[in-house]
Amino acid sequence: MSTVRCVGAIVHDDAGRLLLIQRAHEPARGRWSLPGGRVEAGESDPDAVVRELREETGLSVRPGPLVGSVARGPYEIFDYACEVAGGRLTAADDAADARWVDAATFAAMERAGELTDGLAGTLRAWNALPRT
Repeated sequence: MSTVRCVGAIVHDDAGRLLLIQRAHEPARGRWSLPGGRVEAGESDPDAVVRELREETGLSVRPGPLVGSVARGPYEIFDYACEVAGGRLTAADDAADARWVDAATFAAMERAGELTDGLAGTLRAWNALPRT
């Protein structure tokens, strides 16, 4: 089975909240995850992160360092720390919803099973959970 290279963005706002999107399509339709998606042929990871964030959230971001990577089925996902450079948060493209999530809301989403599989544990291991 061949792998599909993907990118994701770990974005915190000035208040320490984490940006999440609700997936509009499979896999994990209806569950909350980091924004991101497939890297297109000839595209760099940073370019893919910028494009995917603009498409899914309406935000312009500056990609930073690689935080970590995970494999989910055929998808190999490389997650980058990002900073918001502009735009207005709005769900679009593959996102049914997009929002800034604080620590209490994230914990409630985790308890309710609303997050994509492995997201909470991975972010916890990377010290990338919401900060407030």
